[in-house]
Amino acid sequence: MWAYFAHFDMPDDDPDALLRRLKVDYPIRFDRALGLGTAPTIRLQRSLGRAGRVGPLEYGLSAVHWTWFLVPHGTLAYILLRHRGHYQRSAVMMAACFDLGCVVYWLVPTAPPWWAGANGNMPPVRRIMAEAGERFWKRLWHPLYHSLQGNPFAAMPSLHFGTSVMAARILSQVGPRQAALGWAYALTLGFGLVYLGEHYVIDLLAGLLLAEAIWRVAPRAEPVLRVLAGFVQRLEPRAG
Repeated sequence: MWAYFAHFDMPDDDPDALLRRLKVDYPIRFDRALGLGTAPTIRLQRSLGRAGRVGPLEYGLSAVHWTWFLVPHGTLAYILLRHRGHYQRSAVMMAACFDLGCVVYWLVPTAPPWWAGANGNMPPVRRIMAEAGERFWKRLWHPLYHSLQGNPFAAMPSLHFGTSVMAARILSQVGPRQAALGWAYALTLGFGLVYLGEHYVIDLLAGLLLAEAIWRVAPRAEPVLRVLAGFVQRLEPRAG
């Protein structure tokens, strides 16, 4: 995960070069089509929120967003402690979701709605999560946020949603209650990501597609991966 985070943040080491490659318009076009002329983020913020207001809905969805940092790895920790037989395969699939998403972040840096709205590419979009964070955490917000922010243009696909879907899939292996909890979290987070201005709907669909593709391909890929893992393990004593 440290390697993942380093590669996730690395494109932002040269902000000017990143901005030259930045894609802004294509997710707006997709979301306008999905929203029948108006992006779903705009529709939700206009219908559910008032400018400058941060109420229970905004705080609640922001809290769901913040807890995401615990969910993918918390899910794997639960599987390791309570259902160890499912752990190895689950960990590989979660890692694949993170790593393949990171490849797309390198290839197609994409701006999120809050950035596009702030820079005139679409109507203004509130970044409600930041507004809630400033009011709730007060002076702690900026050091907390900047310690976790990373690359601001890692929006497509949404790994917040994709890894939450993968967590729900992993939990579905061990019981219906665990599955219900995982899917309830993923769907709530998905709604929040759009309403809060963090992601387009098309970002979520791409994250869902990534997670589902990994889940369905994994049984066929597992024999090949085991052969490769054995090869790497035979090389380790020589490397040591």
